[in-house]
Amino acid sequence: MPERERDDSSERKRREKGEKGEKEEKQEEKEEKEEKGRDEKWRRDPVASVTWAAVLIWVGLVLLADNQGLMAQYEWWNAWAVGFVGAGVIVLLQVLVRLSMPEYRWGVTGGLIFGFILLGIGLGMIVGWGMVWPLLLVAIGIAIIVRVFTRRKR
Repeated sequence: MPERERDDSSERKRREKGEKGEKEEKQEEKEEKEEKGRDEKWRRDPVASVTWAAVLIWVGLVLLADNQGLMAQYEWWNAWAVGFVGAGVIVLLQVLVRLSMPEYRWGVTGGLIFGFILLGIGLGMIVGWGMVWPLLLVAIGIAIIVRVFTRRKR
C-alpha cells in the first residue's frame, strides 16, 4: 500500500509541475503577442509616427528661433503660442490624412478634438481667451456632429 501511495503522490507532483509549465508557457506566449502587437501597431500606422515626429520638429524649430532672437521683431510672437498653434495644425492635418486614406481611418474624432484644443490654447495666448474658448467649443461640437453623420454603418 505505501508503495502505491508513493506512486500516486509522485504522479500528482508531475501533473502539478506540468500544469505550472503550461501556465508559464501561456504567459510567455501572451507577453510575446503583446510585444508583437506594439511593434505591429507602429508598423501599421505610420501616420501617427510621422505626426508626432513633425510636432517635435515644429516645436524644436520654434523654440530655436525664439532662443536665437529671430522673431523678436514681431510684436505678437510668443514661442509657446506658436508651438501650440503649429502642433494643432499638424494634428488636424493628420485627421485629414486619415480621412483621405481608408486603411488609416480610425481615431479621427479624438485627433480632431485634440487638434482643436491645441489650436485653441495657442490662439488663446495670442488673441485672448475670451474669443477663442467659445469658438473652440463650437468647433468641437461641430466635429462631433460631423462624426455622427459620417460614421459608416457596420
